[in-house]
Amino acid sequence: MSHVGVPRGTVRKRRSLALLTTGVLTIPVLAGCSSGSEETSRGVPQDIAATARQAVSDGASVNWAVDALPATFNAFQADADSATTRITGALLPTLFPMDRSGQPKLNPDYLESAKVIEREPKQVVLYKLNQQAVWSDGREIGAPDFVAQWRALRGKDSAFWTARNSGYERIEKIERGADDLQVRVTFSKPYGDWRSLFSPLYPKEITGSPDSFNDGARTTLKNTAGPFVLRGVSKSEGTVTLARNPRWWGDKAKLDTLVFRAVAAGDRTEALADGTVDVADIDASTADRIALARRDRGSNGQPLAHGPGSATTPAAALRSWALAHGSDEEAAEIAQAAREKNRKAVVAYTAEQKALRDFAVRKSLEPAYTQLALNGESGPLADDRVRRAVARALDREELARTVLGPLGLPAKPLGSHLALAGQPGYKDGSGALGDQNTKEAQALLADAGWTRGGAAQPPKDTKAGSEAEKKGDKGDAEGTKEDAEKQTAEGTKEDEEKRTADERAEKKEAEGEKAEGEKAEGEKAEDKKADQASEDSAASRDEGLYIVGEDNKPGAHAPAQAASTAGASAIHVLAPGRTAAAQSAALRRQAGALGEDGAVAAQDKQPGGAAGAYAPVGTAAPAPAAAKGQLGKDGKALTLRFVLPSGPGSQSLRSVGDKIAVMLEKIGIGTEIIKVPDESYFKDHVASGAYDLALYSWPATAYPATDGRPIYAKPEPATDGSLLVEQNYTRVGTDHIDQLFDQAAAELDEKAARELMKQADARIWAAAGSIPLFQRPQLVAVDKKLANVGAFGFAAPRYQDIGFKNRQAAGSPADRKK
Repeated sequence: MSHVGVPRGTVRKRRSLALLTTGVLTIPVLAGCSSGSEETSRGVPQDIAATARQAVSDGASVNWAVDALPATFNAFQADADSATTRITGALLPTLFPMDRSGQPKLNPDYLESAKVIEREPKQVVLYKLNQQAVWSDGREIGAPDFVAQWRALRGKDSAFWTARNSGYERIEKIERGADDLQVRVTFSKPYGDWRSLFSPLYPKEITGSPDSFNDGARTTLKNTAGPFVLRGVSKSEGTVTLARNPRWWGDKAKLDTLVFRAVAAGDRTEALADGTVDVADIDASTADRIALARRDRGSNGQPLAHGPGSATTPAAALRSWALAHGSDEEAAEIAQAAREKNRKAVVAYTAEQKALRDFAVRKSLEPAYTQLALNGESGPLADDRVRRAVARALDREELARTVLGPLGLPAKPLGSHLALAGQPGYKDGSGALGDQNTKEAQALLADAGWTRGGAAQPPKDTKAGSEAEKKGDKGDAEGTKEDAEKQTAEGTKEDEEKRTADERAEKKEAEGEKAEGEKAEGEKAEDKKADQASEDSAASRDEGLYIVGEDNKPGAHAPAQAASTAGASAIHVLAPGRTAAAQSAALRRQAGALGEDGAVAAQDKQPGGAAGAYAPVGTAAPAPAAAKGQLGKDGKALTLRFVLPSGPGSQSLRSVGDKIAVMLEKIGIGTEIIKVPDESYFKDHVASGAYDLALYSWPATAYPATDGRPIYAKPEPATDGSLLVEQNYTRVGTDHIDQLFDQAAAELDEKAARELMKQADARIWAAAGSIPLFQRPQLVAVDKKLANVGAFGFAAPRYQDIGFKNRQAAGSPADRKK
C-alpha cells in the first residue's frame, strides 16, 4: 500500500475543507432516495433561546466548556482546533459568517459593502470597510492587513507555516481604493468563492512576518477586533478568559467576561452540576440525565427511580441489611462497606440531579454529516461494482433512525455530499447510484464474479496437485494474482463499468430522475427483524459520531515534522479557520482511553483489506472465511475490514457499524469489525488507508467548490511513489469530478456554480466511494436563564448578544448570576 506523504512544502497545493469536529455542521429533510428539488428542503432550526437584547441583562460571566485549551490561536495553522475557532470568533473579524441557512452573509460590523466590480479583463472585488472598525490598539482596519494576510497565505513563501491557501493563490494584487477605507483585490483568475477569504482577518502585526505568524499567535493575541479581547490564558486552570472590548464599535457585549474552560467530555455532567460550566456540548446520556432531573422536580424528596441503587430489589436490599447486621463479622464488614459506598453514590447522584434541574438541553442538527467511506485503493472495493453493491445494500433511513430517532430529531438520510438540507442549492443526488435494493446489490456482486461457492473454489489456473508444490511460494503467487486482478479491474472492466456509472449520473443530471428499486415484502420483514435484533439499549444512545481529526501535536509545526518518514505515513488534516471548530475535539475526547500496548500491528496485507490495521488485545477473531451464505471468488471469501473507534464516546457509531454489517451480510458480504483506540483511528487507519470500511464525518461549508474539492479529488502519484490523496481518504475519484469542481470555483454566477456542484455530486454518488448517511445531532446543555446561546446549527454565534435574561424575561425573582 502506498504511503500518504504530504511534506509541508506541498501543503499549498491542498485545498482543504476541514473536518469539522466537535460537533463540525446541518439538516436534512429529504426523502432518502428521492430525486429532490432545488432549494426546497428545510433545515432543523437552531435552538438558542433567542431573546431581544433589551431583555438581556448587562454584566456577569459565563463559563463555556471546550475540549481542550487551543493548540494555537492562529486559525491558519495545521493544529488549529475547535477551541481555536470558537475563541477567535469572539476576537477577530469574520467578514462573511454563515447565517441560519448556511449561506455567507456580509457582516456589517466590519463591512459597508463588498462586491465584484469588474469581471473583465480580470475579476476585481472592492471591499468598503466600516469606518468605525479598529483594532484593539486603536489602529484602523485597512488594506495593509489584507495585504499581509495574502502574502502569508498565498503559498509562495515557505517560511510561513500555513495549513491552507485556498483562494489566496488566485489573488494577483491588493491595493488601497479611493480612500483608506477601501480595499481593491484583483484576481489572476476568476474565483467564485471570494467571500471565503480574509476570515478570520488577523492584524498585520501577526501575518506580516514568518516569526510572528508561526509562533507569535500560538499562545496569545495582543491585537484583536471583536466584541471581546483576550484577557489571559491559564494552563493550570485550563481556561481562556475574554473580557468586553472597550473599543468595540458595534452592539456592546452583554457579558463582562466569557471564560472558555477545558472540560473533557466524560467530565461534563459533573462540571454542569457543580457550576463549573454554564454551556457545554453533551452526549445523549447527559441529555437524558438533565431530562430526568427536570421530570423529577416535583418528587418531594422521594428516592429517585433511577441512578445508583435504583435497580435493587426489595429482596436484595433485605439480604444486604441482613449481611450487614449478621453474626459473620467479616461478611458484615464487607456488606457495611458496600452499603456505605452505595449510600454515598446515591447522595452524590441525587445532588447532581438537583443541580441539573437548572439546565436546559438545546437541540438541533450540527452542520456536519456522517458518511460510510469505502477505500477503493485495493482489494474487493477497487471494483466499483462491489462499492455500488455495498451502497445499495444499505437502508440509510434505518441508520439515521438509529442515531437521530431516540433524540427526537428528524431521522432523514442525507442526499448530497456538497450541501446539507436547508442550504441553497441542496438537492438529493443519490438517484445517480440507486435506491436500497438487495436484489440489485446481489446482481452487481455476481457480475463482479463473487458467487456463493466462490470461497471454496481453487484459484483460476491452478492445476490439480499443485498446492503442495507451490505452498512454499504461496505469498508470491497470491501477490501476482492480486496484481493481475487489479490490472483486470482497472483495464477490461473499467471502461464498461465506469461508463455505466457515468451514464447513470448523466441521466440523473439531464432528466432529474432516479432508478426506483423494489424490495420484496419478505426481504423487508427480514430487514426489520435483523435490525431489531441489533438494536442497542437506550443507555448507549451516546452520539459518539467520529469526526476526522489531525495528527499534529501542539507546537509540531515545523516543515521537517510534516514530511513522511520511512515505514510510516505523515499527513496533516487541514481545516480552514471558518470551519476548524470541531476538527480535533472528537479525537481528543477519548485520547488515552486505551494504552499503546493495547494494539497489535498487522504487518501484512490481508485478502479483502488494506495493510497496517490495528486490533486491540482481546479483539475477537474474524469469522471463518467460508461463513454460511458468504460470497467468494477464486478461493477467497468476500470479507471487508470495517475499522471503528473503541472509546466509550463512540458507542453510537459502533451501533451504526453493527447495523451496516448485518445489512451487508444479507447480500453475502462478510465484515471483520476491528475496534481501535480513538487516538489512532483517523491517523493510523483512515488517513493511511488501512481500512476497507470506516465511518467519519465532514463539516458543512458555504463554499463547496473550494472546500469540497480536496475531499473528492482524484488521487495522484507523487514523485516518490507515494499517493497524494489530499483529503480524499477513500482514494476514489475521477478527472470529470475534478473538472466540475474547477469550473465551479471559477464561476462567478452563483446559480451556475450550484448547478455544477449538483453535477459533481451526482458523479460522486455514482463512484460510490463515499455514502452520506445522516446529519450529526447537536446537543448543548445551557443554563436555562441564559439567552442567545445553545445549538446554533449553521449560524455563527453573536457573542455580544449572549447573556442572562433579565428578571422580567427570565420569569424568576432574581438572576442568580447577576
